[in-house]
Order: sequence, then structure tokens, then C-alpha cells
Amino acid sequence: MRGALNNLLHGVRLICAVIALLAFGMSVAAAQVRFDKQPLTIETGAGARHQLTVELAVDPQQREQGLMYRKQMPTDHGMLFDFDEARPVSMWMRNTLIPLDMLFLDDKGVVTHLHEGAVPLSEAIISSGGPVRYVLELNGGAIKTLGIKPGDRVVSRQIGSAG
Repeated sequence: MRGALNNLLHGVRLICAVIALLAFGMSVAAAQVRFDKQPLTIETGAGARHQLTVELAVDPQQREQGLMYRKQMPTDHGMLFDFDEARPVSMWMRNTLIPLDMLFLDDKGVVTHLHEGAVPLSEAIISSGGPVRYVLELNGGAIKTLGIKPGDRVVSRQIGSAG
């Protein structure tokens, strides 16, 4: 009986070690993806201008990584996804630990669709509601706090370089 218990404990320790190694590997892989940053302005129809700093997700690896594994993001920061062309886009919150709001933008940076309160770790599909070129992810609650509505405009060098 004692031998069987020792074997079971050894097996459990081995499984825990493998899980820890996999988790470490995922965090190292996540840390290897680098994002350039740039300033961005949200111009609302009410005349407000909100200045933010965004990280740019412009290549497939960056877009896949997104904000996964982040435990927090400063209030005046976000991530701008550039999909190279206007097309229907689907997002999700897999491995994303913080609640997010999403702004779906056309090729000129005009907000076409909003999604508030994306739930951390959810694999529910969040649709762009039509063709978009960009998605801007902000901390959950930002849409309401900043008074963002469809038709508002997002301006940045990245959007200005769209072509």
C-alpha cells in the first residue's frame, strides 16, 4: 500500500512539474513578442479629444498574442490591431486576463462598431459586425468613460499610413 501511495505521489509531482514547465514556456513565448508603441487620439462627436499610447499589433504573431497574459494595462493605454485591409474580423479573450472594450474601425479610423465589457478568458467570438481594418482594445469601461460612439474617429500615424 505504501509503495502504491509513493508511486501516486511521484506521478502527481511529475504532472505538476510538467504543468509548471508548460506555463513557464507559454510566458516566455509571450514575452518574446514585441510591440512598437505610438500616440493615438480618439476624437468624439461631442468634440472631446482623448490622448492614448497604444501598442501596435501589425503582424500575424503580434495579432495572435494581443493582450494575452497581461495582468493590467495603464488607463491611458491600449492596443491597435491593423489587419492590412478592410474585412470582417473576429476577436476573443482567450488567455486575456483583463476586461476590455473594443472599437472596430474602418480604413479611415472611423468607429463602425463597439463592444463593451469583453469578459476575461472567454472564448466567445466577438464580431466586428462588418468589414473593418483596425480594432482598438482599451481597458473595460473606457467606452463609457470616454463617451465613445459609432462615427467617432481614431487618429494615429498607423492609421494615417493605411493605404
